[in-house]
Amino acid sequence: MQSNPLRIGTRGSALALAQAHETRDRLMAAHALSEDAFEIVVIKTSGDQIQDRPLSEVGGKGLFTKEIEEALLDKRIDIAVHSSKDMPTVLPEGLALTAFLPREDVRDAFLSPKAKTLTDLPQGAVVGSSSLRRQAMIKRLRPDIEVVMYRGNLQTRLRKLSEGAVDATLLAAAGLRRLGLESEITSLLEIETFLPAVGQGAICIESREGDDATLTLLAAIHDRSTQVRLDAERAFLAVLDGSCRTPIGGLATVDGGTLTLKGVVLKPDGSEAHESSASGPVEDAVRIGRSVGEDLKTRMGPGFLAEG
Repeated sequence: MQSNPLRIGTRGSALALAQAHETRDRLMAAHALSEDAFEIVVIKTSGDQIQDRPLSEVGGKGLFTKEIEEALLDKRIDIAVHSSKDMPTVLPEGLALTAFLPREDVRDAFLSPKAKTLTDLPQGAVVGSSSLRRQAMIKRLRPDIEVVMYRGNLQTRLRKLSEGAVDATLLAAAGLRRLGLESEITSLLEIETFLPAVGQGAICIESREGDDATLTLLAAIHDRSTQVRLDAERAFLAVLDGSCRTPIGGLATVDGGTLTLKGVVLKPDGSEAHESSASGPVEDAVRIGRSVGEDLKTRMGPGFLAEG
């Protein structure tokens, strides 16, 4: 271990800090190190500072990673801990996703004091969500529901829900579990009808290419199964040029040596959706991901998203 503390870069939300602490704790256990061997460095990102409008209007996913990646390139931090679903498919030159922690529950959670499930909500109910994927899927299942933009960190969204700003909201089950807030979940949306975001439930660690000492440290906590699934999902997303502007869901599962990827693309108003899936050996994860993306591109045709 290097003499200086390993500096772990993260956003400052409670969930981001919980993910950084989980990474640190796993490294401590794997290498028999004390807390003193690590330093958590909080970095405020553009995405954290813009709260008054949808991120799709101001730049999309990279808003949650840009400043952290700049710190990594400038060697102000040694590793960055991210939610995988926040990561753009193209990373800055010199950086790579070099470790994944074991994946949590991938499902979306339904939270409401007024109904047990999304289906049970009364006609005309108001649901808050900042995710275009969730908005489109809600509208697909319940066209009568009003969906409103709902920004803020997890605690802010829970507070708004308790104050009655909306009748219900959807959040990632993984984030609630990591913060010990599983009791807030009213019900879980099954992936058969509500495909999660690419990377949902997976913590990824970004570091500098060629930093062999750090790569050796991370190898001890890296979960190969999660990486294979994310390789397929991110390859799928890259084909579709996935961003915060596009309602896309995708999930890879592994059964023995076989990987299966399911993907969906929706019009923002939920009026039309296209689904595809493919399976093959886990070694072909990237190829499988690309094939599902290409198939969906063909199915939806030109102008599909622009029309939504």
